[in-house]
Amino acid sequence: MNQQISKSTKDMQLIDGKAVAAQIKKEIAEEVANIKAAGGKTPHLAAVLVGHDGGSETYVANKVKACEEVGFNSTLIRYEDDVTEEELLACVERLNNDPDIDGFIVQLPLPKHISETKVTEAIDYRKDVDGFHPVNVGRMSLGMPCFFSATPSGIVELLKRYKIETKGKHCVVLGRSNIVGKPVSMLMVQKAYPGDCTVTVCHSRTPNIKEITLQADIIIAALGVPEFLKGDMVKEGAVVIDVGTTRVPSDRTKSGFKLTGDVLFDEVAPKCSYITPVPGGVGPMTIVSLLKNTLLAGKKGIYG
Repeated sequence: MNQQISKSTKDMQLIDGKAVAAQIKKEIAEEVANIKAAGGKTPHLAAVLVGHDGGSETYVANKVKACEEVGFNSTLIRYEDDVTEEELLACVERLNNDPDIDGFIVQLPLPKHISETKVTEAIDYRKDVDGFHPVNVGRMSLGMPCFFSATPSGIVELLKRYKIETKGKHCVVLGRSNIVGKPVSMLMVQKAYPGDCTVTVCHSRTPNIKEITLQADIIIAALGVPEFLKGDMVKEGAVVIDVGTTRVPSDRTKSGFKLTGDVLFDEVAPKCSYITPVPGGVGPMTIVSLLKNTLLAGKKGIYG
């Protein structure tokens, strides 16, 4: 199978999110060094983590590490699963009013007894570097300056850095979550680059997904269903962005699991002009997008 891939994919280009993220971190670090040299304030990102979800632990640890790499200050606030909604909302209020904190995130998912909507709405939209507050979502849908949610922002940045043509293209988004599917569909339809696409959003109730994906020039797979997109669902020369990161059991890794995308890579890659791997594609871009938003928040670059 691997031989066949290497032969068939001579024109296929792997989109290296790791390399792009490293380059953006370098750019951010240089800007932070200049701010500090000029006597400016060091950007400060805070993260609130509730409980001990494995994925959230890893993600937050990576955020803290990334802050150190670019010269930000970072604060991690931990709560156990039994924290009350009132306590968490009080923490959000403190962070809203702390002049040293430029931006902060409350890591999702939250325990069932806490309303994610209430918590998201309680965050000051001017510090909402996750881009989940209704003010930022609304401004994004109108094409106004705002904090873009991190994963969609990372996807758009990859398309831009690889100079992938989007104008007039048919972009099919698989998934309609508030975190990826809906916002990325809005970004791809904007009068901008990347953007100017004709966008179709497919989801679990779409009856003829294969028929639709076969028409797509660009496919953004964000369903959270491992290896959902197969080779016979993709036309020759398509651009495929795989957002999926599902942990599946594996006897080949130390941890006993491996990260699997929404795309059956070995089948789909030979047909693509560009494709993101999992891991190493969209994932690293999510964290640098958060850093970019924090830098903007620190400079008062959007809301003054």
